[in-house]
Amino acid sequence: MQKIKDYKELTKFTLSFTVVFTCVICFLLVPNNGYNLKMISLLFVAGMLICGSANAINQAVEKDTDAQMKRTANRPVAAGRMRESEAMIFAFFAGIIGCMMMWYFFNLSSALLSAFSLFLYAYIYTPLKKINSISVLVGAFPGAFPCLIGWVAGFYNQDILWTGGWFLFAIQFIWQFPHFWAIAWVAHQDYSKVGFKLLPSKEGPTRYTAIQAIMYSVLMIPIGILPKMVGLTGNVSMWVVTVANIFMVVQCFRLYKQMDVKAARRVMFSSYIYLPIVYLALLWDKIG
Repeated sequence: MQKIKDYKELTKFTLSFTVVFTCVICFLLVPNNGYNLKMISLLFVAGMLICGSANAINQAVEKDTDAQMKRTANRPVAAGRMRESEAMIFAFFAGIIGCMMMWYFFNLSSALLSAFSLFLYAYIYTPLKKINSISVLVGAFPGAFPCLIGWVAGFYNQDILWTGGWFLFAIQFIWQFPHFWAIAWVAHQDYSKVGFKLLPSKEGPTRYTAIQAIMYSVLMIPIGILPKMVGLTGNVSMWVVTVANIFMVVQCFRLYKQMDVKAARRVMFSSYIYLPIVYLALLWDKIG
């Protein structure tokens, strides 16, 4: 039972589930794609394997760092319950199987995007966190690629333009900046102790960071209208997404005004509920 819990923790199951959820939603948003339970299930399994692989590599590489932070010290590799080699072997096979599933059941483009996203997260973003705060920008790409991967995977029985997928990618890409900066604000003491550079200001949680969060949350408003503009979704979801984006702006303004962990935590939790609301609204209001 403990081993099952350890593998669940190794793959960051909840985080992976959230990522794959958006991938599946974007797959279903492809015009003329129906609710094929078999294909949805295959995409979900492949996505969980690929995300699990990336997270396992992350924990194996950062085992010493994780061991020093309160929020990550109990992870299986950091705590010594699992050897680094075991985590890497799991990551290798999970990544290979997941990408092969994307190729065999969907298409080569989705498989290549999946492999590139895994590599970017595990081997570029992960070590970059200790070098420069640009790591958040780099990490936002693999964080948003699942939207594009889901869209491209929807080409398995038709020819579709990439435009809609890029717009869905843009929504999740921009969303990540206030989301990650809020997390980095809340966990600043832990992160700074191990040398992680995740906030835009070298001085840590400052008004500059709050202003950056406001800027990106404001940018989310016009980007949220794009699916409606290209005829992917209708008016109802456009207003739902707009309200959700304005709510994020308000939370970021509160962070700027209050400048404390409590306000940062509100931004963080608001960002967590943002994704399911936005993507389910888009799917419910899909045209075609």
